[in-house]
Amino acid sequence: MSTPSTQSTPMTGRRLRLNVGHDSWDLIWSHVHRVLVVNLGVAVTNLPLLLALAAEHQPWRYPVFFGLLSLGAGPSLAAVFAYLRRTADDERAPVADLFRGYRRLFTRALLGWTPFVLLIAVAATDLAALWGTALGSALVPLLTVVILLALSSGVVAMAGLADNPTLSRHTLLAACYASVRRWPLALLNLGLLGVSLALVNQAPLLGLAVVPGCALFVLWRDCGAMLESVRGGGHVAPGEEHT
Repeated sequence: MSTPSTQSTPMTGRRLRLNVGHDSWDLIWSHVHRVLVVNLGVAVTNLPLLLALAAEHQPWRYPVFFGLLSLGAGPSLAAVFAYLRRTADDERAPVADLFRGYRRLFTRALLGWTPFVLLIAVAATDLAALWGTALGSALVPLLTVVILLALSSGVVAMAGLADNPTLSRHTLLAACYASVRRWPLALLNLGLLGVSLALVNQAPLLGLAVVPGCALFVLWRDCGAMLESVRGGGHVAPGEEHT
């Protein structure tokens, strides 16, 4: 008894089509535009520091020189955060907006960033001097916390300055308090900064082309949430900054 033969039907190749609407493509390209603008701004405003790091692979051997160069990171962060705030209203804000914000916020950001850099420098110097000593076993953890708190507070202060350009001691104190009160977000931000710096160090060109824009966007959102918790859900009025 013969079994009926099964007739094989040829498989027709079909091209996979990515069905993405116009709004989705617009959102994607807006995000790409924002990331590229931020990456360009970070590279240009921190060019002296980046060139020095490319020339010297052991920057800790020249702490004063690199400490001075790191002062420029504050105005750069403030400009980037101000640009990201601008993109909330205009998703494709031009790159000129970032550099205009850099010029506008430079002096105030430098004044707000410098105390945190000095605090980190003093704590790091003490940490290096006390490392391995009997007194160091008690003070090294405290100095480490001071360094991490100062770095986190400096980043939060730059986000606050981008939100409200009026600089006062209340801005710096609010940044410190926010870093302590929302310490999980502060640690997340520091970890993200560390991973980003490591990626840029391993692959400078590729890292600068991709990493800063994505990482700083997350930092900006986290810093905004940290400051909102301190303000009780509201913004500090400009007149209250001087009270």
